[in-house]
Formats: sequence, C-alpha cells, structure tokens
Amino acid sequence: MPSPALTGLIAATYTPMDAQGGLRLEQIDSMVEYLLGQGITGLYVCGSTGEGMSLTTEERKHVAQRYIQATAGRVPVIVQVGHNSIDEARDLAAHAAAAGADIVSATCPSYFKGTAAVTLAESMAHIAAAASELPFYYYHIPALTGSTIDIVEWLDLARHQIPNLAGLKYTDTKLFEFQACQAVADGQLDIVFGCDEMLLGALATGATAAIGSTYNIMAPLYRQLIDCFQQGDLPGARAAQLQSIQAIRLLGRYPFHSAMKAVLRRQGIDCGSCRLPQRGLTAAEQQSLEQDLKTVPFVEC
Repeated sequence: MPSPALTGLIAATYTPMDAQGGLRLEQIDSMVEYLLGQGITGLYVCGSTGEGMSLTTEERKHVAQRYIQATAGRVPVIVQVGHNSIDEARDLAAHAAAAGADIVSATCPSYFKGTAAVTLAESMAHIAAAASELPFYYYHIPALTGSTIDIVEWLDLARHQIPNLAGLKYTDTKLFEFQACQAVADGQLDIVFGCDEMLLGALATGATAAIGSTYNIMAPLYRQLIDCFQQGDLPGARAAQLQSIQAIRLLGRYPFHSAMKAVLRRQGIDCGSCRLPQRGLTAAEQQSLEQDLKTVPFVEC
C-alpha cells in the first residue's frame, strides 16, 4: 500500500476526563479546534498520551469517533488500537475504519510479549487485516511495551506479511536505528518520529513527520524549530530544541501527563486529570507548577 506520507507535527491527543475519571467527550471538539489553530497537521488518538490502555474498548470507540467527527477530514486522524487481546484490537481497528479514521496504528501486546519477530508480525497482521482498506502503522515504544525485538529486522519481515503496512511510529531515542528503519524497502515505508526532545536530530536523519505529546502545548515552538532547520539556521533550531528540552524537564518533575493537562487547562482546554494508575497533581504540586511555568514563557498560557 502506498505510504500516506505524513508530514509536520502530529499531536498525540489527550482524552478529556472529569474529576472521577469519566469521559468528557464534548471537550474533544474544542481540543481539535485549538490544535488545528496551532498548526497541528494530524491527530494520534488513544495512544500513550490519550491513556488508551486505561480505557475500556467501548470508551476507546467513543473517543475515536468523536475525534474523527470533530476533525471532519481536515487533517489525518490516526487511531491507536493496540491491546493485550488481539481480538479486542481487531474490534477497535474495524470500528476505526467504519468510523472514518484515516490510519490505524497499534502497539504490541505488553503482558505476554512477542519475543520473536515472526510472532509479532503475525500478531500485527491479524490486527491490520481488520482494517485492510486503511494504512497501518506499527507503534514501536519499547520503554512501555518491553519489546526487545530488532525493529529494523521486524520491518523488513513485516512488510511482506502485512499488505497495508505503511510505516512506523518510532518512539525511542536511537537515531541510528531510526535512520536504519527509514532505509528499509528503499525508503518506501513512512517512519514517523516520536521523541519530542530529539526532533532536531530526527530532522537531520530525514524525518518528515513527528508525533508527540508536547506538540499539544508548544506547537509554535516546534514549528519554529522546523522552519529554522529547513532554512539552514542551525543555531536557531538548536535554541528552539533546547527550549523544548527545558520545558519537558520541568514537566518531568511532576506526574507528566497530569502536568500536561494542567498546562492545557491554562491554555483554555480543560481535559481534567488522568485516570488511575496515573495520578493527578496534589494541591502543592499544582501551586509549584504554576510558579515553574512562569520560567518558560515559550509555553503559551
């Protein structure tokens, strides 16, 4: 299947919740308008950022459908359907296709881990086949899945077993491996970078699209980084990347995704907090974060 050639900044979207962890689907509409207004070029729904693994299958369907409806075809919507149950993942993939998603993506199971490339390829082939008319992107995030498979070798194997394999969401820090992935099949697969702190390095190794959490709150800064890189202004690009690193380090002092949702709330998008097993911010942490954010003016609040 020809690659859809994703470009630009794709936001790994948050799932709006209330104080009890229930879904607030109505907030998705304003979230989409905000992100598109910031120059976001795609939405990655129900991934790690969106707490997809903490939602029930029915909840994931509701979230995906609302994002698809709110986006109304203006940018690609990628729905992450990975699950420890292959059958549940297939159900989610079929639903995403029927609901109008542009792309389906999936992590590998993370409890019973596939330890062989052929087993992982077979698992992903079953999932991708449930939405065979859509491009499929494997979501490689070994820090969360515990997958130890050589992803370059896996890609070379899987492209022969998954007819609709279009690419990979690469969320790791090995730029040499990211570059090697891009060379598989003579560059015919779309390898999208997923580590916000290393976007500049990824651009230098050929990335044309990136998916990340902090694009929700700092898209203008990352757009500046990309513009500087494309114009050959490497000092400017490095300065923008350093600002993003400093902001991410600051947010990392707190429960990360709850802190990100707090920043979004300051920006006018109330996504609530996070669902267990992630925790929300304490009152003291909220107050401390408010003070810390004053030191990063490039995070627009």
